[in-house]
Amino acid sequence: MSHRFKAVLVAAAGLLLLSACTGPKAEEKPAEGAGPASTQPSGPLRVAVISHGTAGDAFWNVVKNGAEEAGRQLDVQVEYNSDGDPGNQAKLIDNAVAQRVGGLVVSMANPEALKTSIENAVRAGIPVITINSGEDKSAGYGALTHVGQNETIAGEEAGKKFKELGKKKLLCVVHEAGNVGQAQRCDGAKTGFADDVQTLQVDISNPTDAESRIRGAVRTDSSLDAVLTLNSQVAARAVSAIKAVGSKAQVGTFDLNTDVVGAIKAGDVVFAVDQQQYEQGYLPVQFLKLYRDNANVVGGGKPVLTGPDLVDKSTVDTVGQYVQRGTR
Repeated sequence: MSHRFKAVLVAAAGLLLLSACTGPKAEEKPAEGAGPASTQPSGPLRVAVISHGTAGDAFWNVVKNGAEEAGRQLDVQVEYNSDGDPGNQAKLIDNAVAQRVGGLVVSMANPEALKTSIENAVRAGIPVITINSGEDKSAGYGALTHVGQNETIAGEEAGKKFKELGKKKLLCVVHEAGNVGQAQRCDGAKTGFADDVQTLQVDISNPTDAESRIRGAVRTDSSLDAVLTLNSQVAARAVSAIKAVGSKAQVGTFDLNTDVVGAIKAGDVVFAVDQQQYEQGYLPVQFLKLYRDNANVVGGGKPVLTGPDLVDKSTVDTVGQYVQRGTR
C-alpha cells in the first residue's frame, strides 16, 4: 500500500469520527418575514382601525384608546377612523386598502354593506380582524379572527338579570337601525327574560327625540317595569324619561361610561353589561403584530370573547376607576 493511499484512509477516518461526535446540524432560522405574514414589508407595522362609531361616542373612544396604547407598546402605527354610515365606512376601508396598510381592524355593524370592501382587502393580501359586531360573518369574509362579545349570550345574561330582579315586562331600546349586533342583543334578552319583551327604535344621533320616545313608551304602558338600553348614552336618556313620568321601571344597560357608573352608584341603573371594549382595540393590534412577525393566528377558528361582564353595585367602585381613566 502506497504512503499516499494510507494518508487518504487516515483523513477519511478522521472525517467520519468528527461527524459522529458533532451530531446533526441545527435547523436554520427562516428569513425575516417568511410565511403567510410576508405581505408586510419590514419596519413598523401600519394598522388601520375603522369602526362604525359616531363622533364623541364614549364607547368608541375607549376602543380607540386601547388600539393606540397597543400601538405605543408594540411600535405599531395605528390610524383610527370611524363613520356611522355603512357606505362611508366602506369607503374608509377602500382608502386603507389603496394605501396598502399592513393590517385592518373593522367593526361590522352592517356586514353586507362592508362585504366587498373587506373581501377586496383580503384579496390584496391585507390581514383583517373584525371587532365588536358581525361575528357570524367574519370568517366567511376572510378575517383572521373576530374580537368582541357574543351579542346573543350578552343579551341572555341581561334578560336573566332582570328576571332575577322579579321584572315582568321588558322594553329593549334599539338605537341604530340595521345594526345586527343590537338585534341579537334584544333577541338574547327575550330568551333570557322568558317573558314579555318589546322593542323600541330610537336614533342615537337625536338624543332628545330618543328620550321623548322612551318617555312615551313607559307613559303609555305602565306595566313596563324594566328598560334595557344598548348604549351608555341612551341609558342616561332612559333614566331621565322614567323619572319624568314617575314610572317605577328600572334601567339596565349595555356598556359603561362615567354617567353610568354614577347612575349605578345612585341606584338609577341596576346593572351594566360591560363588553370590555378596550380589549377590542388593544388585542387586534397585538394579534396583527404577531401575525406579521411570527405568523400566529389567535382563536383557533373561534371568536376571542371580551365579554359579557355584568357590573353592578358590588363591583362598580373597582371598575369605575378604570372607566374614569378611559380603559373600561
